[in-house]
Amino acid sequence: MRRLFALLTLVFASSAHAERPNVLVVITDDQGFGDLGVHGNPVLKTPTLDAFAKESVWLKNFTVSPVCSPTRSALLTGQYNYRTGVVDTFIGRSLMRPDVPTLPEQLATAGYRTGLFGKWHLGDNYPLRPEDRGFGTTLWSHGGGLAQPSDHPDLDPKTAYFDPILTRNGKEVKTKGYCTDVFTDAAVEFLTADPSKPFFAYVAYNAPHGPFQVPDADAAPYRKLDLSAAAFPKVGQPWTGPKTNTQDIAAAYGMIANLDANFGRLLKALDEKKLAENTVVIFLTDNGPGGTRFNSGLRNRKGTVYEGGLRVPCYVRWPKNFPAGHAVDVPTAHIDVTPTLLALAEAKPVGPVDGRDLSPLLRDEKAEWPGRTIFSQWHRGDAPEKYRAFSARGPRYKLVQAAGVQPGDKWQPKYELFDIPADPFEQTDLAAKLPDEVAKLKAEYEAWFADVTKKGFDPVRSYIGSEKAPFVRLTRQDWRGEKAGWTPDSVGQWEVFVERAGAYEFTLRSKSDFTGGGLAVGEQAAGFGGPAVQRSRSVTLELPRGNATLKPRVMLKEKVWGPEYLEVTYKGK
Repeated sequence: MRRLFALLTLVFASSAHAERPNVLVVITDDQGFGDLGVHGNPVLKTPTLDAFAKESVWLKNFTVSPVCSPTRSALLTGQYNYRTGVVDTFIGRSLMRPDVPTLPEQLATAGYRTGLFGKWHLGDNYPLRPEDRGFGTTLWSHGGGLAQPSDHPDLDPKTAYFDPILTRNGKEVKTKGYCTDVFTDAAVEFLTADPSKPFFAYVAYNAPHGPFQVPDADAAPYRKLDLSAAAFPKVGQPWTGPKTNTQDIAAAYGMIANLDANFGRLLKALDEKKLAENTVVIFLTDNGPGGTRFNSGLRNRKGTVYEGGLRVPCYVRWPKNFPAGHAVDVPTAHIDVTPTLLALAEAKPVGPVDGRDLSPLLRDEKAEWPGRTIFSQWHRGDAPEKYRAFSARGPRYKLVQAAGVQPGDKWQPKYELFDIPADPFEQTDLAAKLPDEVAKLKAEYEAWFADVTKKGFDPVRSYIGSEKAPFVRLTRQDWRGEKAGWTPDSVGQWEVFVERAGAYEFTLRSKSDFTGGGLAVGEQAAGFGGPAVQRSRSVTLELPRGNATLKPRVMLKEKVWGPEYLEVTYKGK
């Protein structure tokens, strides 16, 4: 009898395991709330996404962070980005701490196949790569996207979106085709590869992020159209300004049209393999539009804590369990995705999360949903500063203090209060009329800020000398320092951890000619000079195990700058 009971238990457990859903998360880059036909854009054609929206649950008031990396870290951990060490998008501030549990790690432990296809933007080197953070299959671009300093040295930034050099399962590969098509090809192969296990596919397209490189066939229809304000509904906040560039809008719309077609390819692959019924598909974007264009009346755009920077499309489809056409009005956010998907996969989160399991809302269950406040903050800098460029969104009211985004800004806090259900376009400031509500939300923000910043913001370090990555290429994406940047004359340094003591070969690579230079690591230094003009030069140093700061410099006559790349190879003891 006991053997029969054990056998039945095993059978039922296996059956339940088999019913766990597949998961496909598709996130686009710098696609705003108004960049969909279904959101009232009369010019942009997105037939696949519009049809998908009708088949899905719409999270109407879904918000993210104002920029890329903070959104992605919150999305993949369920924690506010400050807890993960991510504060910005570049200059070493977009590296996620390696001890933070991630969604792919937890789903892999639960028996899922995991794959990333597209943009990662949370660390290019060990132990911060997607391969180190739970993804078993990868094809990804480095840094914040293509045509940036994190590109492979052989990639021309003027054509970087075509035939890009990417990283596939830890190895650099030269691909063929337009980047969005290439990522989709790899994702389709993954989706249909192994039916014996459920999958988690994270397809993170880098389009329509600038520069607006797009196949002519996709952009050509939009270049012929009127893309001025006259072609769009006059709703909410005006969006045009002196920097409006209709050619850029046409190119961005072409990129989104291409995305729409590729999203259709993903859905078709699920249909053909009869996987659609038991696959949770989420479509969302990472922040507001990355350019001046129609945004359905929302205030402002990417990089701000107004609704135009935070509120994005988010649709969730699971035909087997979620009612098509259902809309969720309560505020939801990126931090909710990880706990929701873990719950659907019957896996408990490892450690605390800031978000909530949204499955009762997605199923349209009449469960109680206690009110909460959702926070957002972003400004340039190595560490967050209290009160600088933040918002606090309660069930009804939203407190905004938008000043202080850029470094060196001489800013004074200005607190604005909006009744979002009644005023989604943030046109009427109620701060003077409702001072108690301002004080309440401000106090909640202060408690939140103290909590999420208590670990501090020491630099998150790439490792050199690891057996898992004996060769490392450091780029200007991740260097730090007061003069660190992406301009030709920038000077910076890399904060690393030396995993093995021994000899290291450092190759300095610059896009400009130099005759001399060197590398300082603590009290050690190695220099070189001579009349010969060159663009790369190698030096060797013996390093002990431990933290190290790498300070390379190159020079021509009296001009001194930092190289675009520092390549590091462990040579042994």
